[in-house]
Amino acid sequence: MSQSFNLQEHIAKGVERIVADTLKATLRDPRGSAFMVKFAAAAAKATKRRLDLEKEGLHVPSFLIASITSACNLHCAGCYSRCNEATVDAEPVKQLTTEEWKAVFREAEDLGVSFIMLAGGEPLLRWDVIEAAGQMKNLLFPIFTNGTYMDDKVFAQLDRCRNLIPVMSIEGDRAITDARRGEGVYDRLIAAMDRLHAKNLLFGASITVTTENIHAVTSPEFMRRLVDRGCKLAIFIEYVPMTEEVRYLAPGDGERAFLLEATQSLRRVFPELIALAFPGDEKADEGCMAAGRGFFHINSHGGAEPCPFSPYSDVNVRDMGVRGALQSPLFTALREGGVLDNDHVGGCVLYEQRALVEQIAAKGADGQE
Repeated sequence: MSQSFNLQEHIAKGVERIVADTLKATLRDPRGSAFMVKFAAAAAKATKRRLDLEKEGLHVPSFLIASITSACNLHCAGCYSRCNEATVDAEPVKQLTTEEWKAVFREAEDLGVSFIMLAGGEPLLRWDVIEAAGQMKNLLFPIFTNGTYMDDKVFAQLDRCRNLIPVMSIEGDRAITDARRGEGVYDRLIAAMDRLHAKNLLFGASITVTTENIHAVTSPEFMRRLVDRGCKLAIFIEYVPMTEEVRYLAPGDGERAFLLEATQSLRRVFPELIALAFPGDEKADEGCMAAGRGFFHINSHGGAEPCPFSPYSDVNVRDMGVRGALQSPLFTALREGGVLDNDHVGGCVLYEQRALVEQIAAKGADGQE
């Protein structure tokens, strides 16, 4: 990492930009804007907390990804979570309880985390956790959902708790989305978007980018259809090839450069839209932001993992808490050993280096015993 690059300041500026863009996106919604003004103040305090902890030697990211369940009703083609066996059809067992997730959220807030992304499986299946998250007004919870459980109860909760923001997965048009997610899913997504728009509720779209759909999903025409339906957030996620047979779908350097340029263009064309690319420009960020540099992942059983695409862990938050997880041997080795800076194919350097990550995790777990 270059001497002139200050990671915590870089993250702080990114958070300020996201908060400002989100506030702009809610200008026509008085209740949404009122919440975002309060959240902006809380985010500023969280940034100060992270900077103070940095001086004490503890680096805290502003983002946490929490996979709150391993259950899901869909079988999307190429799903990384099912390929990793993090999502299964069996009844979930030994997953974090409601109280344990509440403790994670409280500690994360105390440490200066501002955004907790709720994922799964299908997170809306853990309604207990959704209700708990809604009570934590100093945290913003994007809910990465397949959109098939958007019923009256969900809409009422989203209206009461403006810190809960549904981010629905869509692959492009009806044919592409249904081909991957199942027949009829696209129409259910569109119906949910229209209902959210009618209720003036903030929502977003999560779009998996492959070599086959990259031009279609970044086109102004596709984005116009989403924006006209009220979509205020578009997150482009680079596809991670889970098998060699689908490696050709992973964006390469050329596609990544195109995606970044297209994302910037969409911001200009649609100023009301928050457009983000994940993992984004890693070279500008001095490497991958996983393993606690910019974010980390807690799986449904409490294992602290560098990234959802890198399902390896040497500690559990049940035993170590969030602070302990951030200081785990695995995270420390990945941040300090240069692994996050390596070249890779697709959206995750750690998946590309999975054998090494697994080896480091096993060594760290042995050291914890």
